[in-house]
Amino acid sequence: MSARERFHGIILVADDNEANRELLASLLGQEGYQVISVADGRQALAQVSSDSIDVALLDVVMPGKSGFEVCQAIKSKAETCLIPVVLLTSLTSDDDRIHGIMCGADDFLSKPVNKHELLARVHSLLRMKQFTDELDNAETVLFSLALSIEAKDPYTEGHCDRLSKYSVAVADKLGLPEDLRVALRRGGLLHDIGKLAVPEHILLKPGALTPEERKIMENHTTAGERICKPLRSFRHVLPIIRHHHEKQDGSGYPDGLKGDQIPLAARILQITDIYDALTTDRPYRKALSAEKAFEIMREEANRGWWDSSILNVFEAVVHGFEPVPPVGSAR
Repeated sequence: MSARERFHGIILVADDNEANRELLASLLGQEGYQVISVADGRQALAQVSSDSIDVALLDVVMPGKSGFEVCQAIKSKAETCLIPVVLLTSLTSDDDRIHGIMCGADDFLSKPVNKHELLARVHSLLRMKQFTDELDNAETVLFSLALSIEAKDPYTEGHCDRLSKYSVAVADKLGLPEDLRVALRRGGLLHDIGKLAVPEHILLKPGALTPEERKIMENHTTAGERICKPLRSFRHVLPIIRHHHEKQDGSGYPDGLKGDQIPLAARILQITDIYDALTTDRPYRKALSAEKAFEIMREEANRGWWDSSILNVFEAVVHGFEPVPPVGSAR
């Protein structure tokens, strides 16, 4: 591997055999990698939690926690699940390999370790880690930009975070798959990112918008879709961003979709968006109570604007969030 191709990174080596640790540290150190060596599974998990590990090399048979258990723990947490894990083992049965795959292992190396195979596997996994880190950084930038829009208006503080939590709670109630829950969490934060393309004098105008200004404002849905489209991992988020202002009767924008033509995730987010707008202070009125907000939203659902079945689920979610009044208190 040439110096130009080298991806420097931090490699965690976990093995209860000191000679094995020293060998791996020497081979990897010669290639310019920073190596952190530990002697058991618990120390490995502590290092993963406290350091920015790029690749973890785990011996399968260790005291305390096995390599299988450490791998499973790493892969089960959102903050560490993208760390590539290689299991080092002298076990050769198919059952052991299948167990490792079920625990989330990205690769296997048989003992005794072949130097060239070791370096090739580590190099390949570091390239993958670099890609996922760049993707994660891109997502972080988008979330920061979305929050910067919110920060411009004191009346919308916390709006994106509330939409994200409410929408995921509705998805949980409906038993939706994990990919849609993740999309709703992201969509809650990013649904209005297209407002980056809206001039501030329109975005922050306290009074009614002119027809021309309204058209510019409505373009934020398609602008937001364009901003997020390059990220392939956002494919389930794009319909939320584009369609969260559609209405059941086809009178919404940008595409005038009707009924079930509107993606389910977009219908969920629009319900939470309307509720949050009604129950927070605005320049032109004070926040409404939950009861009044739902009364208005039910009237609008009867008018053919919102999905009443989702509204019913969301109302149950909201009432579930509210504290139970003390015994004997007036309602």
